[in-house]
Amino acid sequence: MDIRLTIDGHGVDATLNDSVAARDFAALLPLTLRMADFHHTERIADPPRRLDTSGAPEASEPKAGDLAYYAPWGNLAFFYRDGEHSPGLVILGRLDDIGDTALLASAGRVRVESVS
Repeated sequence: MDIRLTIDGHGVDATLNDSVAARDFAALLPLTLRMADFHHTERIADPPRRLDTSGAPEASEPKAGDLAYYAPWGNLAFFYRDGEHSPGLVILGRLDDIGDTALLASAGRVRVESVS
């Protein structure tokens, strides 16, 4: 599924994968998220409810541009730098253009909408 993130007035395209968690996230759209920095690596936000992570891998190693869900805390994580191997991290999708990751580093609010 194609989505669009609006970060400080800039449209950023991304694609969600076909996982249960990504489909559950898509069902919540549109969303406006208040973002906070975490470890100078990712921007995090709380979705309105926990996502279904049925069938998800036990761990993931995120790369810059990944959109993810950290199941133990129930928060979304948008990576602007590569992260570490993380148990409980479920990758939901990825930015279409890796050059757009710089916009995430300072994002205070992000609007996420379905494109298709």
